[in-house]
Amino acid sequence: MGLSKTIWATPGEYLRNHAPDHPVLFFSPAILQATARRFIKGFPGLVTYAVKSNPDEEVLANLVAAGIRGFDVASPVEMDTIARIAPGAAMHYNNPVRSRTEILHAVKLGVRSYSVDSHSELVKLGELVPADGVEISVRFKLPVEGAAYNFGAKFGATVEKAVELLTLASQLGFTPSLTFHPGTQCTDPHAWDKYIRAAAGIARDAGVKLARLNVGGGFPSHRLSDIAPQLETTFDLIGRVAREAFGEDVPALVCEPGRGLVAESYSLATRVKAIRDDAHVFLNDGVYGGLSELHLVGVIDRIGVFGPHGVARGGEPVFRTVFGPTCDSLDKLPSELAFPAEMEEEDHVIFYGLGAYSVATATKFNGFGQITVETVQSHR
Repeated sequence: MGLSKTIWATPGEYLRNHAPDHPVLFFSPAILQATARRFIKGFPGLVTYAVKSNPDEEVLANLVAAGIRGFDVASPVEMDTIARIAPGAAMHYNNPVRSRTEILHAVKLGVRSYSVDSHSELVKLGELVPADGVEISVRFKLPVEGAAYNFGAKFGATVEKAVELLTLASQLGFTPSLTFHPGTQCTDPHAWDKYIRAAAGIARDAGVKLARLNVGGGFPSHRLSDIAPQLETTFDLIGRVAREAFGEDVPALVCEPGRGLVAESYSLATRVKAIRDDAHVFLNDGVYGGLSELHLVGVIDRIGVFGPHGVARGGEPVFRTVFGPTCDSLDKLPSELAFPAEMEEEDHVIFYGLGAYSVATATKFNGFGQITVETVQSHR
């Protein structure tokens, strides 16, 4: 997926000059940097980027250029990449389960922030990581509300366990902090309210003053036309509730957006392979490629359809089932999409807001998956 040197005004301009038969991702550095500055200006604390959502080096370089100085890393590869592209940036190793080799690699690179959600992993960190000036963030979980899927199914201690771990982390000489993830694609700002108040209770019960509170990711991208993300409202709520819950002991705040930071900077052009019996649309990309996360998080209805020479299609909307190109029956979008009635085979369908996980998780299953990347100034 090499990035093109030509900078197009929009995907539509590219399609006026090309008729690609493979999927094309369009990347806008300007949109990415503007989104990063929006987070930096609005969030009342340190903004770190969850590298897993899109580890493309052009993305990372543009985030650094926009002022991002911290990164949520989950593996030695991600650590090495950040150490090379953003030397001196803070790395938060927030994958709560690590091998001893991985921990020693992090120590060698100077990582000074780790998350933990179990006694055995905390003991392991205590054996391998010098405690002086190193932060341990205990990750806790609550019942899921208002998220697309449950981030607590794999990681996160109960509130009672978090009290024990926070107490032990402090006793071991680490700088004590807490972290949580409210769940992905939280369109309701109040998803953070209960977590922040629970964090204050955990700190009180442990008798520990928190150095920092990491309020996780979960910041939504713009997926549905009728539901715009309420980022500033969410930022204001996080700051207000933290002050109310902690009072004079309010910790420094950290967030680690992935999807919310990077999604809007990409769009994906797919081509219509077939319209079967006026009911099913087959595209040349699907859930094994750039649309991989749609079956988990839900469909994106922000689309545009372009005919020959990049001319936008019109007509009354017609709802159709959408399939990808592979022979797997799972290669199907989770709900129907409204396409213009004028759409024909070999038209291009552009999905907007596809910067998260489209690059990181695309495969070449069944011989499909050739995706190229073009640079654009904007998407419309």
